[in-house]
Amino acid sequence: MNPPPQHIAIIMDGNGRWAQHKGLPRIVGHQHGVEAADAIVTTAREFGIPYLTLFAFSDENWGRPREEVEQLMQLLADFLRTKRDKMIANGVRLATIGETDRLPVTVQHSLAETIEATAAGTSLTLILALSYGARAEICRAVRRAMTAGISEITPDQLSAALDTAAYPDPDLLIRTSGEYRISNYLLWQLAYTELYFTDILWPDFSPEHLREAIAAYQRRERRFGRVTA
Repeated sequence: MNPPPQHIAIIMDGNGRWAQHKGLPRIVGHQHGVEAADAIVTTAREFGIPYLTLFAFSDENWGRPREEVEQLMQLLADFLRTKRDKMIANGVRLATIGETDRLPVTVQHSLAETIEATAAGTSLTLILALSYGARAEICRAVRRAMTAGISEITPDQLSAALDTAAYPDPDLLIRTSGEYRISNYLLWQLAYTELYFTDILWPDFSPEHLREAIAAYQRRERRFGRVTA
């Protein structure tokens, strides 16, 4: 069996459908999704997973109705405010990827404060993908490499210019809600990542579901283009 993954990336999908199935406003699904995320962060830390990346808000999400976007931004601000002390106590270090300068100024300030407050955390690095799109990230990386004077860009040089340069590529990607696509998420970094899809809607995704995903990962044979010894 494989050892547990060092880095798990998750597409937290299905909040809106969860609410619709229950006859509730979409924002209620997002609220329950935030609590599910908090439980998964806690469980990943308990499982000894060093890195967890959550697709919290894509650059395409800016195209949603204005009211929903504002509600999502408020949820993010509330999460940062209410969970900061818990992250500090549990040694969770917060980081972000994406164009966070597009976020409301108040959210940017909360992010900066929480990142600084949790900087000493060593048990788990929680990376929030915010205003994030992988194609845009790759374009940013190319521009960074060109600005640095690199004329011939190699895979290693491009990796070093990505938003995720400080972190290992994900070993396991989990997507909830029964969708079978990666939706412009970590396109470069997922080259050899094991993909795990589940029909569970994100607000119902529990620590036990995370355990099942990790167990499925551990049973897989990872060859990275090579043959089995």
